[in-house]
Amino acid sequence: MTESLPIKAETKSGKAGLAPLVLTLVELLRQLMEAQVIRRMDAGKLTEIEVDRAADSLQAMEKQIATLCEVLEIDPEDLNLDLGEVGKLLPRRGEYYPNQPLDRAGSQTSILELLDRLISTGIVLEGEVDIGLAQLNLINLKLQLVLTSGDRIL
Repeated sequence: MTESLPIKAETKSGKAGLAPLVLTLVELLRQLMEAQVIRRMDAGKLTEIEVDRAADSLQAMEKQIATLCEVLEIDPEDLNLDLGEVGKLLPRRGEYYPNQPLDRAGSQTSILELLDRLISTGIVLEGEVDIGLAQLNLINLKLQLVLTSGDRIL
């Protein structure tokens, strides 16, 4: 049985299109990298120089995303997609810290938090993805994917 997950690429301000979706993906990756840096920093696996370089790079990415949002007239809050029953894509600012228990009362775990924990633990995914247009399946991808942080081998 194939099930589709509807994702709306339209923002609260009514803007639709590829730009908000691309910026959302970039912000998700930026926050995933930030979580991995924090995990390695807390574990003592990064030198001070590496921490400084990573912090500078993450801050520069965050500024570029904010600038692009401003230029494209996209509210940065719109980058946090609501995936319905699955939950929000990103946690609220300051609500998630890697290596801490997810015991926030009444708060749903975000997709970013789950991805961060899966990457830190390591997971193998297999599946198929159909990509189409106008109700035509045009591309069929069969995937075998290993997700893990750089210092962990499954």
